[in-house]
Amino acid sequence: MSELSQSTAPEKKPTKARTTWHYTPSLPVAVSPYFRWPPDIRSVLNWMISGWFPVSERLIILVLAVVATTLFHPTLESTSDIAPAWIAQLFFKNLFLMCLVAGGLHWYFYIARKQGDERRYDQRPFATSSKVFTFGSQVRDNLFWTLTSGVIVWTGYEALMMWALANGYAPALSMPEQWFWLAVLIFLLPMWETTHFFLIHRLIHTTELYKRVHALHHRNTNVGPWSGLSMHPVEHLIYLSTVLIHFIIPSTPLLIAFHLMYFTLSAATTHTGFEGIVVKGKLLLPLGTFHHQLHHRYFDCNYGGLEIPWDDWTGSYHDGTAESHQAFLARRKGKVKA
Repeated sequence: MSELSQSTAPEKKPTKARTTWHYTPSLPVAVSPYFRWPPDIRSVLNWMISGWFPVSERLIILVLAVVATTLFHPTLESTSDIAPAWIAQLFFKNLFLMCLVAGGLHWYFYIARKQGDERRYDQRPFATSSKVFTFGSQVRDNLFWTLTSGVIVWTGYEALMMWALANGYAPALSMPEQWFWLAVLIFLLPMWETTHFFLIHRLIHTTELYKRVHALHHRNTNVGPWSGLSMHPVEHLIYLSTVLIHFIIPSTPLLIAFHLMYFTLSAATTHTGFEGIVVKGKLLLPLGTFHHQLHHRYFDCNYGGLEIPWDDWTGSYHDGTAESHQAFLARRKGKVKA
């Protein structure tokens, strides 16, 4: 396996390892500064603000959630009884949103090639004739699992939570009086996402669930927007179970919609295979994280996200540098326990 490297001194000749990636961002990949000691308040505030503003995938998904729940969502009252009409309404809303985000990004990066290969991590083309993928094609495989199983399970969880909220089985925030707590929960959602994702991701990597379930997602060693939610139905059930926390944490239809959209639509944005959308050489909208790109290449590292450093705490963190890669290889060979 080739080593990863990031030259920090311009005068040094690049090593052979640099061919591992077409594009390597600034390294090491940094985790949030929330748990640094002594505390660095300025870094914490910068991390918080930059995660949302001036433009971010989080902010865009939140805007989409507001628009979707305002214009295309069944009323809470109408969901008190199970009925095909309002469940179908949720399904077609979710189908449209996934096609809009994943389809739009796929068109932008891979069909229209608006950015060429600028800031693309891996230049390898998607497989078009491979027995590894359903229908032989990586893109068709990803489309199938995303739009059938993914959107169906997403809709099922959203329908369950709407029904539970309407019937008092799940606690509700009183709106508009408790708008502040709604804002706090929206802001804290990325922290819960990192924690939930890390826990379920380690589970499906270290049990028989990997071979039987998660291996379907890991067909994608070189990812694209449709790869993010391309999973086995059992993994969709595990992955999207995140929303069940609202049987404990009070919510609203907007919060439920945003929570599920954050887990589904951001799966597409973080798997673009590019660092983000670049305009005139400047990164305008950060998207795919190199942190997760490393996971898809090497499998047994970076199980969580960057908001809470679970991987760093548990010894499975790969920050992209040559030193980190050597430590990763040592762990893999059993020389160092993770």
